[in-house]
Amino acid sequence: VDFWASWCGPCRAENPNVIRLYKKYHDKGLEVLGVSLDDNKSKWVQAIMEDGLPWLNGSDLKGQASEIARIYGVRSILLDENNRIVAKNLCGKELAKKIEELLKSK
Repeated sequence: VDFWASWCGPCRAENPNVIRLYKKYHDKGLEVLGVSLDDNKSKWVQAIMEDGLPWLNGSDLKGQASEIARIYGVRSILLDENNRIVAKNLCGKELAKKIEELLKSK
């Protein structure tokens, strides 16, 4: 689960890394669900298209008041096949390393 927003520079800068990992590991079972903290639908949809995000994205369009973001209180979470949280707030090399570790046996 990747929490992001069209207005979030660091989030958008991380998208190419997540796309690379998605393409590399999707056939081994990696799924990504984008949860946007946007409150403007047109900017959110435009960012998905501009960044070429191939996975499912959702938003309640409540911005930073989003209930799901409040519940998790994180930028991103990594879930295993049983929907258990196995990591939080990883990006870049740390994200790649954890995904490789989790999918090593697949």
